[in-house]
Amino acid sequence: MIEARHLRVLRAVAATGSFSAAARELGCTQPAVSQQMKALETSAGTPLLIRTGREMRLTQAGEALVRHAAGILAGLTAAEEEIAAIAGLRAGRVRLVSFPSGSSTLVPTALAALRAAHPGTRVSLVEAEPPRSVEMLREGDCDVALAFRYGASGAEWDDLVVRPLLTDRLVGLVPEGHRLAAAGTVAIGDLADESWIAGCPRCRRQLVEVCEEAGFVPRIDFATDDYPAVIGLVGAGLGVAVLPELALESVRPKGARTVSVEPAVHREIVALTLPDLAQVPAVAATLDQLTLAAPR
Repeated sequence: MIEARHLRVLRAVAATGSFSAAARELGCTQPAVSQQMKALETSAGTPLLIRTGREMRLTQAGEALVRHAAGILAGLTAAEEEIAAIAGLRAGRVRLVSFPSGSSTLVPTALAALRAAHPGTRVSLVEAEPPRSVEMLREGDCDVALAFRYGASGAEWDDLVVRPLLTDRLVGLVPEGHRLAAAGTVAIGDLADESWIAGCPRCRRQLVEVCEEAGFVPRIDFATDDYPAVIGLVGAGLGVAVLPELALESVRPKGARTVSVEPAVHREIVALTLPDLAQVPAVAATLDQLTLAAPR
């Protein structure tokens, strides 16, 4: 295998015409230059230099190798500089996937801080709910996934690096004129006869489980992944809902009132990445900024 250090020595010998002159240019000894040239000729499998007295002349193979060496060494230098830039956060790319309420609350603050600290780092964003977002991470389609889960499921993310961000409480949402609109806290069973508006599939499943534990099956008349649509339907008096507090941070619940719901239900919000990706400076910086953006 031809090594870059040997190519640099060959170029110096070709330019100066001798081992001793090349050694002075490279800042090494003449025997070191001779040894590296022997190693290069062994790798090439053919003579590269013809020694005529104190002068060195390139063979046809040597001329060909010197001609290619310039491009090879230039490419290596460019690669080294690019890698150094990425390692030093002067460059880099992070592909982030987030669920919608995370995209509208945590992500903007985190990415603004990341851009201010490391303007050369580029971040792309697409939206997906878990478990799809977690699948995208495992399939190599993103570098960081913002995700959530209800309850502790120890084995679910065992192969991933999990950065806990916050615990998000679910709150009830009822129309302004609802009989329980002024209540501070509402038992979930008090809403058993209501028409329900459900959110994303994972939240919808959690709603059904909580209601079944309270002794009833919710009558879900509307289902949508769009939280503003859920709030709009509640505000229009078409039903009640439970939503994560994070989903309400960026939407004004016009025509609706929030109430605390018992029993309390929480979801854990985390940032996920793969173990190897966690060592990449741009990914590590993104995780740090998402952590700082999470409310305490």
